[in-house]
Amino acid sequence: MAYVVTDKCIRCKFMDCVSVCPVDCFYEGENMLVINPDECIDCGVCEPECPAAAISADSDPEAARWLALNAEYAALWPNIAEKKEPPADASDWMDVDGKFESAFSAAPGQSSAGPSPSSLA
Repeated sequence: MAYVVTDKCIRCKFMDCVSVCPVDCFYEGENMLVINPDECIDCGVCEPECPAAAISADSDPEAARWLALNAEYAALWPNIAEKKEPPADASDWMDVDGKFESAFSAAPGQSSAGPSPSSLA
């Protein structure tokens, strides 16, 4: 079992989870993080640290679909071991639904300007 990052992280990317991970299994995309499920030791310390509630155990039926995405992008994106500042508009994105279809970026690296939550309506 492992933990996975879900679409709730998209455009939020708070990174509180990164600072508590004992095995540095987070990988950074342009506008979200993922967990490498092969490196995750299932300790669970990251889950309560996420202000966006974007981390779930892969055994959770809601999180199962995110396991493949986490594995895929962990192989492509750079590893991140230190917390960085979240995007300036992160709080605006916390309660936005359907972010994967409208705002996901497959690009690696740091957050950049993108669509605002209001433009998704």
